Amino acid sequence: MSPVDEILSQIPMSQLAGRLGVDEKTAEQATRQALPALLGGIQANTDDPGGASSFANAVARHDAGLVAGGVDLAQVDTADGDKIVGHVFGAQRGQVVQQLGAGAPGGKVGQDLIAQLLPILAPIVMSWLASKLTGGAAAAPAPTPQAPAGGGIGDVLGGILGGVLAGGGGQGGAPNIGDLLGGLLGGGRR
Repeated sequence: MSPVDEILSQIPMSQLAGRLGVDEKTAEQATRQALPALLGGIQANTDDPGGASSFANAVARHDAGLVAGGVDLAQVDTADGDKIVGHVFGAQRGQVVQQLGAGAPGGKVGQDLIAQLLPILAPIVMSWLASKLTGGAAAAPAPTPQAPAGGGIGDVLGGILGGVLAGGGGQGGAPNIGDLLGGLLGGGRR
């Protein structure tokens, strides 16, 4: 199962659709657009030793229990999510939102929906990463992953995320996330 599908399986789509004010199909489509961008943005940030250390610490502060047994969206801290999205995309946040909103088939997923969705998904992604880095132990406090040297969070993310940056997370006309993030974040991944 791909990281996107694994995370999607933990999100109550009807609850998310209600929170976003859209139907379930649109909510799922938007989520499938946004998740690869978040995952790829995190991976691009961890390619830098300073970014890897920062994200290792951030992941360690997130409870893996949020995704254990399915996400309760009432437990998602969107203020924290907004900070995560700002850190992941930096000054390119607006461009990422614009690209993701414009890249949807049929134009159903707009920029406003993506902008509203990213802060909801970011804490879920961090919790999912925490569960992966701690072997799924939700109750135990997350150990701080090692950062810059071999075996660091960038290596772990590379193993976990596999083909997400190559566009493997997108579907049905989704933009190639590797091209999008490579261009916006300077990662040059094509």
